[in-house]
Amino acid sequence: MKEQLTAKQKKVFDFIKDHIRSENVPPTVREIAARFGYASPGTVQDYLRILKDRGLINIKKNFYRGIELLVPAFGIPVLGRIRAGAPEHAVEDIEEWIDVSGLFPRDNDVFALRVMGDSMEGSGIMEGDLAVVKKQPSAGNNDIVVALMEDEATIKRFKSRGNNVWLEPDNPRYEPIRERAFSVIGKVVGIIRNY
Repeated sequence: MKEQLTAKQKKVFDFIKDHIRSENVPPTVREIAARFGYASPGTVQDYLRILKDRGLINIKKNFYRGIELLVPAFGIPVLGRIRAGAPEHAVEDIEEWIDVSGLFPRDNDVFALRVMGDSMEGSGIMEGDLAVVKKQPSAGNNDIVVALMEDEATIKRFKSRGNNVWLEPDNPRYEPIRERAFSVIGKVVGIIRNY
């Protein structure tokens, strides 16, 4: 998407995506007009042209439900890379979208990070894997989490005993992170691996 959508354009686009998710078909021009209270289908056609120009949809001529999404309706964003080794500066930048329709919850609080490094290989998390993360500020003992230390992020196992909490790698070549303050960004809920 070369330019940002306006708030109204985004609402129309989100309605199209939500309709496809819930009904398994795109909405008609009349359904969009009714949803937003537009008196004229021409207003909807203007929005559809803008969405098409942005590369978000295609419009099939002479089809009653001719709106076709060019981005995943059920995807989760890959926000960047995460170290499974020494922590690294955290940068959020959408690299791609992954269509995981039936695997993970359809939730705006779910995202993916590509794993770099081997500190979690004992848990079966390998370099190049995509860690699917549910945003949440807390974790239970032994959960695998994404943690932030100042502006560095890492993927590790959350450990707690009494009042002590630390981050534990699942590779004996790495030391636990005990002396640095950290916050939990989210819990790893799945791993996606390409062979």
